[in-house]
Amino acid sequence: MRDATLCFLIKEENNKINEICLAMKKRGFGVGRWNGVGGKVGDKQRETIEDALVREAQEEINIQVKNFYKVAELVFHFFKNQEWNQIVHVYFAKSWRGDPQETEEMKPKWFSINKIPFESMWPDDIYWLPHVLDKKFIRAKFVFGKGDIILEQEVNIVDNL
Repeated sequence: MRDATLCFLIKEENNKINEICLAMKKRGFGVGRWNGVGGKVGDKQRETIEDALVREAQEEINIQVKNFYKVAELVFHFFKNQEWNQIVHVYFAKSWRGDPQETEEMKPKWFSINKIPFESMWPDDIYWLPHVLDKKFIRAKFVFGKGDIILEQEVNIVDNL
């Protein structure tokens, strides 16, 4: 099972998260869905998870993340393609350099946390993302069948990661 990263830019007001930057995937895995930025950890470069997070944010929305912290570990199993199985290390970034910009791969947009487009995201997001936006840490497992239908799910709030 491969490691992957996922990073969401967030804005806070009065120590509460009030906005999140999602990006519309324009090609490849997850095309047509809003998500954070991220991807596979590079095997050949012996890249760390955090190095991959920084690289992917630069490649996908042209920013340099600075202050980021881990909020979730998500395990995904896909029956239709075992090569997609992965452990996703999810981070929030509070500061970055540059403004999120559209690239060939993703188109970023800011959303109020009250108006997150869950209907246009991966179907698992509604089960764990609200918890991390409420500043809880999550360990979760999802099993996907045909048509990205969730066959099994387990979401646990944990003290730390």
